[in-house]
Amino acid sequence: MGELIQRLVDSSQSRIVHTLVKSWRLLAMALPAMFFVGLFAYVPMYGVQIAFREYDPLSGLTGGKFIGLQYFKQFVESPVFWNIITNTFRISLGTLVLGFFAPIILALLINQLGSQKVKGFVQTITYMPHFISTVVIVSMLNIFLDPQSGLLGKSLGAASVLAMPNAFAPVYWISEIWQHTGWNAIIYLAALSSVDVSLYEAAKMDGAGRLQLIRYVDLPTIMPTCVILLIMNMGSVLSVGFEKVWLMQNALNLPASEVISTFTYRIGIQSFQFSYGTAIGLFNTMINFVFLIIANGISRKVTDTSIF
Repeated sequence: MGELIQRLVDSSQSRIVHTLVKSWRLLAMALPAMFFVGLFAYVPMYGVQIAFREYDPLSGLTGGKFIGLQYFKQFVESPVFWNIITNTFRISLGTLVLGFFAPIILALLINQLGSQKVKGFVQTITYMPHFISTVVIVSMLNIFLDPQSGLLGKSLGAASVLAMPNAFAPVYWISEIWQHTGWNAIIYLAALSSVDVSLYEAAKMDGAGRLQLIRYVDLPTIMPTCVILLIMNMGSVLSVGFEKVWLMQNALNLPASEVISTFTYRIGIQSFQFSYGTAIGLFNTMINFVFLIIANGISRKVTDTSIF
């Protein structure tokens, strides 16, 4: 038995060495990215332990008193907990759903354009908003939605739309879709470019129209890509972008705009409760991880497509 285990170990080691020698160029290209991810994504995880300690800056990360899950319990029992969770789910799920279907529809429509020049022009125009900074986007929203001088605000009533709690989430969704749909459609256009032209020709000979081409040729081609991206997006379902929400917040819409990321900033940075803020952020990460595992498992059973 011992000899068999030793042979398996030796065989595995030889395969690993052979793979390293054979693919050393690819590994060399990946090393800088691996180093970057390790330095900025994994090394800081050492500081997560302050979520379980009474953090004392003079004692360092490991010097505070260990208190276990006290800060997690404090957050769950907080009177603002359910309001924050509800706001985060509302904003994030709306962005996830609309942001998932909009790029697919746009890519399918662009792919149906016959002229390459028109196709390139439309694609360029639609993904250009992606490069506008968040500060500029929020400034544009304030200008357009101003009830006195805004292009849209004048027709929406005397009150500012950004001051209405019920309007905060829709404004966030629409602005996110406008800004990122064109950019997110690029990966679907890349997948559609691999479709064999003979499939289109055969379908047209059978009398298929544009909708039939999209349904029976285009959609099956990009479906694996759609599933993988949906699974990856599920891993950040509660990670609503901090910058945009923070800049759009005001005293009037705060009941509908306070999310986990902004609450963490208020608690951890502005109130100097570093341990409590870290616990809230870790809670958010764990919920995202659970969603990722569930989405991946469902996808693997239903579509035989998964990321692990």
